[in-house]
Amino acid sequence: MPTLHIEHPITDFAKWKTAFDRFATARADAGVRHYRVQQPVDDPAYVVVDLDFDDVAEAERFLGFLRSRVWSSSENAPALSGAPRTRILETAEER
Repeated sequence: MPTLHIEHPITDFAKWKTAFDRFATARADAGVRHYRVQQPVDDPAYVVVDLDFDDVAEAERFLGFLRSRVWSSSENAPALSGAPRTRILETAEER
């Protein structure tokens, strides 16, 4: 199962989460099967998001959507601070 892995600094978690929640339908429509939002224990101004998809093409399309429609707009990403780092990962092994 491919995972779109996203990391970026934020200015305010509550504001970021509100914006993230506004795109729940877009995530579902794009094929996100499961997601995780994490924060480093020593950095509340940073988030790590993993979005799981059925195939790589879905992950690539959604990454394009995030770049063109979400992260490019301060209205859609009000708490984003800096450029997101992204990777599409394939699970090599899991227990």
